[in-house]
Amino acid sequence: MALTKKPVTGMKDIMPGEMEIRDYCISVIKKTYAEFGFQGIETPCVESIENLTSKSGGDNEKLIFKILKRGEKLKLDAQPTEQELVDGGLRYDLTVPLVRYFSAHENELPSPFKALQMGNVWRADRPQKGRYRQFMQCDIDIIGEPTNLAEIELILATTTTLGRLGFRGFQIRINERRILKAMAGYSGFPEDRCDEVFIILDKMDKIGRDGVREELIAGGFGEESANRYIALFCGMDGLESAADKLAFLERELAGCIGGDVIPNLRETIETVEATRQAEFSLVFDPTIVRGMSYYTGTIFEIAMPELGISCGGGGRYDGMVGKFIGREVPACGFSIGFERIILILMERNFKIPGAAEKICYLLEKGLPVEKLREAIARAQKEREAGRSVLVVRMNKNKKFQKQALTEQGYTGFEEFYADPIR
Repeated sequence: MALTKKPVTGMKDIMPGEMEIRDYCISVIKKTYAEFGFQGIETPCVESIENLTSKSGGDNEKLIFKILKRGEKLKLDAQPTEQELVDGGLRYDLTVPLVRYFSAHENELPSPFKALQMGNVWRADRPQKGRYRQFMQCDIDIIGEPTNLAEIELILATTTTLGRLGFRGFQIRINERRILKAMAGYSGFPEDRCDEVFIILDKMDKIGRDGVREELIAGGFGEESANRYIALFCGMDGLESAADKLAFLERELAGCIGGDVIPNLRETIETVEATRQAEFSLVFDPTIVRGMSYYTGTIFEIAMPELGISCGGGGRYDGMVGKFIGREVPACGFSIGFERIILILMERNFKIPGAAEKICYLLEKGLPVEKLREAIARAQKEREAGRSVLVVRMNKNKKFQKQALTEQGYTGFEEFYADPIR
């Protein structure tokens, strides 16, 4: 069988230039999140198949890279069931592993627990620009904080980080799952079919309000309910601020929603806007759904103009820990779309600010040992002074060699010859 030089479909090799940017971004992310009190953790890339298929991951559960049992446990009968063949899988996100981790170590962790986790995840998805089958996620979560302090801290930490990476003018779009459910209930949709309504609503940016209305009716929902639902969105036309939109919904949904839901969301928005450090806009968007059914409260997304798609998101998932320990523990998280952030920076030809000066020493072949030692000793002193020094042998085509090194970011060259006259 012939060997192949190409990586597996949906996965990629990372070149040195991109790797430098990735390492820089990781350092900024970790430093910023540490300032907000988040603590780094790490979980295995493999999780028990029971955890990965517990209906906590939405459609991602259809994209699991499953792992066969090993050794004597693997029974290859004539027609084995999947349960007989599989006992693990590669994690498709970092939330399920975090919840398992917290459940196993709750007594050893502070309360509330502010966790930072960065690592690769795997999904058997259709590859496309900015989307791979192996990709890095960057999550922060707060477990054990029931109030909107969790949402405020998560949004501020994430936006401060993006600001330090040079991003300006992006949006944080925010909504509340309980507002979504109240709007559906107000319109007369059956409670047990709300998820079907939200799947259709999630298409509004592509098919518009009329398209949503038509799909609702085609899906078996009453025309009166569909009209009443769309009328809620039309009623917010012309209302620019989040405060005005929330005030409208507070009036319209009176009796359909808990009395603290909208005031809490309003307080979250106003506090973030008053204390933010980065340049971004916080937009209340009642059409945001988020695909994960485990969200129970506030949900949010990062929108980047360069890509025209979401570059991260998260929300509150108060019911997920309870599946492991039998009692509810409040939890809320925010994930940066790390690969898409890197894609934008690469397309911008991003230069790492404050990067060490890169110098190259070119050594002629046949250099006497005394001169070799002199060159290396000087390189060591430059490195101690904070400069990056590459020591390499001089090629015959020195002009081409220096041009290639210049493209790699080397700004200074020093040449060492056996003949001092040269």
